[in-house]
Amino acid sequence: MPALRSSLLALLIGVLAALLSCTGTVGGAGAALQSDGGPDAGPTDGGLGSDGGDAFLPWENPPRVYAQWSHGPPADAGFFPIAVWLQSPSNAPAYKAIGINTFVGLWQGPTDAQLSDLAAAGMPALCDQGGVYAAHLGDPTIEGWTQADEPDNAQPDGNGGYGPCVDPTVVQATYATFRANDATRPVYLNLGQGVAWDGWIGRGSACSGRLDMYPEYAKGADIVSFDIYPVNETDPSVKGDLSLVAKGVDRLRQWSNYQKPVWNWIETTGIDDPASTPTPAQVRAEVWMSLIHGSSGIGYFVHIFSPTFIEAGLLSSPTMSAAVKALNAEVQSLAPVLNTPSLSNGASVTSQNASVPVDIMVKRQGGAVYIFAVAMQPGTTHAQFTVRGGGTGTATAIGESRSLPVTAGSFGDDFDTYAVHLYRVSF
Repeated sequence: MPALRSSLLALLIGVLAALLSCTGTVGGAGAALQSDGGPDAGPTDGGLGSDGGDAFLPWENPPRVYAQWSHGPPADAGFFPIAVWLQSPSNAPAYKAIGINTFVGLWQGPTDAQLSDLAAAGMPALCDQGGVYAAHLGDPTIEGWTQADEPDNAQPDGNGGYGPCVDPTVVQATYATFRANDATRPVYLNLGQGVAWDGWIGRGSACSGRLDMYPEYAKGADIVSFDIYPVNETDPSVKGDLSLVAKGVDRLRQWSNYQKPVWNWIETTGIDDPASTPTPAQVRAEVWMSLIHGSSGIGYFVHIFSPTFIEAGLLSSPTMSAAVKALNAEVQSLAPVLNTPSLSNGASVTSQNASVPVDIMVKRQGGAVYIFAVAMQPGTTHAQFTVRGGGTGTATAIGESRSLPVTAGSFGDDFDTYAVHLYRVSF
């Protein structure tokens, strides 16, 4: 499941190639598509008021993907999936109040009671094809089927030890069975932190150091996700490196050939140690790093295991709950922008501090250019942005009650550690 780490989080090296460059990354990995580069690139102007010279990055086009399933997630450009993992349906109203719109995983379910509680709260779920699922094939509360969690990790052998990871062919066979049982919903698969961390010991000896199986795992699902919680990690090679969430998104999108929505999970608690609780600023940075690199859905891991088990750990913290509520509202308000293709040539950014690269996502929507930016490493820097074809205008810092003058298409701003700035640029 997207977390239970403890004893496995020791030893081993994870050689991280840090993304340290003076010029920030635009929208994650992948070659640009020209404006006529395929169905997901959009029409010549992308429907967004382009000048005709836009080039687009690869895009999974989640609204169109979801539209193929009559009981799947909403095929609505104004919808963005924001989930929690393995939570009691009785807490659905409280989660809905802070902007959660999807449950993933139902413990030992689905049961009639679980689905009844979720329906009453207006909270859809992705769950196992187990329990009473066959009697609820027409139930709109169920929006997808979940594969067994983290097959890329070493699996319990039933004797207190661990065996190898699950062979991808097993995952693919389960996918085929799920689709045969019900083709009106997508199949969801979550992978472990080995997606982003090459040295992750939890893959076990048989799968250690291997990445070749990940494209094969991706064939066993319609929506693919992964989890890594860098603030909670204990290995010094990854501890506190928030950029790993972006690295994992980049990899999983590439391994899925940019054809399937990629979601990822974000830490919100001190899972095994209260001292490892992320700050609201770190949570926001992880979310926007994910989005800027192309994540199509955000999930929160909200459990606390130690010193006392709390299933709804996020809800137990008024401070973090308020921060996540504000963050969810921000993301949802920008869903119509996020659900458009990203431009590879819409803007560029240069960071004055080479050890603090600033990555950006560039969109064009409603006659404006949107630049979503995040500092990918700790430290401070000044970033200079240049909008292609821009003249004199204004860059409004969304949610910050300030704006910056744009001259000859260029403007600058300061970034603190892992700072996020979201700009709407108009000329």
